[in-house]
Parts: sequence; C-alpha cells; structure tokens
Amino acid sequence: MTELRINDAARFLGVSDDTIRRWVSEGRLTQHKDGSNRAVVEGRELVALAQSSSAALDDPTGVVSSARNRFAGLVTDVVIDGVMAQVGLQCGPFRVVSLMSAEACRQLQLEPGSLATASVKATMVSIDTAATG
Repeated sequence: MTELRINDAARFLGVSDDTIRRWVSEGRLTQHKDGSNRAVVEGRELVALAQSSSAALDDPTGVVSSARNRFAGLVTDVVIDGVMAQVGLQCGPFRVVSLMSAEACRQLQLEPGSLATASVKATMVSIDTAATG
C-alpha cells in the first residue's frame, strides 16, 4: 500500500496542504501515521478522491474532444518566430509546451493569460516510477 505525506498528496493534486487537511477533517480522506509518526494518506484513497473530483471539472474552454489526455490551463507565453510558434501553458502544477504554425497560433488568438487546452493523442505514453528496493 502506498502512503503519501500530506505535502506530497497536495502537490500531486495541485492543491494546498491545508486543503488536504480540510478534506481529512471533513472525512473525505483518512489520515494515518507512518512508521516515523508522520501524517499520511493512502494512495488508493487519494486516487478515488482525485477521480471523483476531476470528473466534475469541466474544460473551461467548453471544447469536447476524443483525446483523453487533455490539460486545460492558462497560456503563459507565446513566441512566434517566422512560420512557427511556441506556446506554453500552465495546467495546474504542470507546464505544457506546444509547437505549432504561426498561422494556427494567430487564428486561435493565443496570448498570455488566455485559456486553452493541450490535447495529446498518442499510441504510446511512457510511464516512469521511482526505483524500489
């Protein structure tokens, strides 16, 4: 069973430590003590809460898509250089960068502070984990 410290749980969900503690006091999460007497929450319980919470969140752009890997966020920077553009998004705790044509960037009217969604539709997604043992 994976246990996460309160600050790690908060970081992975993109919320504050206080939010995790409030969810514990509201009974939405169960707090335990680990072997070092630190407050932890169970990974599976955190996943269940994250999935139920994310299902209720709508894409702020109102776009519906077949792509399942979608990251809604704020445009942080736009660099147009000739025929290409680089667009950065801050999607919760994650930074996503897209390279596109300058024409598409202008057509989408992307500028810092605007809302956008990065969609990733790929046949292969690599997953890494920390080494154990």
